[in-house]
Amino acid sequence: MILTGLAVGAVLGIVMQRGRFCVTGMLRDIFLQRSWRTIVALFIVISVHALGVAALTSAGVIAPKESAFAPLAVTVGGFVFGLGIILAGGCASGTWFRSAEGLIGSWIALVFYALSASAMQTGALNWLNVGMKSVDSGLTTLPATFGVSAWFFAVPLAVGTALAARHYLATEKKAARLDVPLWKRPLHLYTAGALVGLIGVIAWPLSAAAGRNSGLGITGPTGNVANFIVTGDVERVDWGVMLVLGLFIGAFAAARATGEFRLRVPDATTATRAVIGGSMMGVGAALAGGCTVGNGMVQTALFSYQGWVALLFIALGVGAGAKIWLKPAAAPVPAPTSAEDAVLDTTPLTPAFQVATGAVALKTAPRVTKAQPIAEGRYALDQMGAVCPFPLIETRDVLNSLETGEELVIDFDCTQGTETIPQWAAENGHDVTDFHATGDASWQITIRKG
Repeated sequence: MILTGLAVGAVLGIVMQRGRFCVTGMLRDIFLQRSWRTIVALFIVISVHALGVAALTSAGVIAPKESAFAPLAVTVGGFVFGLGIILAGGCASGTWFRSAEGLIGSWIALVFYALSASAMQTGALNWLNVGMKSVDSGLTTLPATFGVSAWFFAVPLAVGTALAARHYLATEKKAARLDVPLWKRPLHLYTAGALVGLIGVIAWPLSAAAGRNSGLGITGPTGNVANFIVTGDVERVDWGVMLVLGLFIGAFAAARATGEFRLRVPDATTATRAVIGGSMMGVGAALAGGCTVGNGMVQTALFSYQGWVALLFIALGVGAGAKIWLKPAAAPVPAPTSAEDAVLDTTPLTPAFQVATGAVALKTAPRVTKAQPIAEGRYALDQMGAVCPFPLIETRDVLNSLETGEELVIDFDCTQGTETIPQWAAENGHDVTDFHATGDASWQITIRKG
């Protein structure tokens, strides 16, 4: 029966890869772009999941276990996990499917995520996990606290989410898309959210039939993968392990079929961040009792205190991490220009300065220093190898320095950028004049500043 986990994971991997479904990006958008549009996709997952779980529970098909709320572990763990996913460049499920796209930096993050999660479960850090979780509030879920059915919370949440989705769909700017066959086009984020929620519902009875009373989960199974590899304990190979392996297989198949797989080697900074971020992810998720899937999609759908508080503190960690680490690179300092080679600046000087010296100003530095000029009013920005969201961050930074009507040509190989960059351009009044693939998992987009 555990092989059903492999099948569910494969479908989940396909949907997440084709939908570019990463909760890190959704939370990040709140802080970097002041936009709540993408986070609605997560609430679609939770709403569909909550309605489905409530129906299955009411029918007696499943009996979800209520998680005790350990406030210290959940708040600290959630915040640490949020910081970690910013450094690692993706949440738990996002790290799995990006690994399947060929990002070696995600492989590094995944290894350290698995090792640290395993250490927290049964290894050298288990004392920390047990100690922090010993502070127990006695609370479990909102329905249990108020003595009402889960339907009391699930229906209003679903209605509110539907209204929010309707609003954003109605106001969504039409963005440029790659000219590819329909089957190669990415899923709309909201469609992917609905499918992930449905997969989450299906996971419950299949997992329960295999002796695992839980739904989707990433951290525990990832730690079990590391445990099995290190110890050879076959009891660690359960439905959840099959789920994450299936997720990788499905995402790889989807990326390979659509030309979005290519091995991409990170630079030293990205690799270092992956090590630190992956380690923080494992520790944080183990403390919090789950990641953006286990807590952010499953426990929230059960309306547990653990799930909603963890999601809040993950978001706060993402916000703090974004403020600290997600900044555009400093512009290179131009070499000094000699007086003989300097270009005369026609900007008038103040009369006082002219009278006193009779001098003219020298323009000793180019106006645009991050992008390379390739023609009059046209610049090139190389973002090959830059992990998300840096292609968008740098694009935004350079475009801000251009004049209206000037163009920026961006080369990038971040899969998420195929959605985020043109969408950002549309929402900010810029025109995409060209957008095409330049090879496997590599693209070029030209944006004219509006």
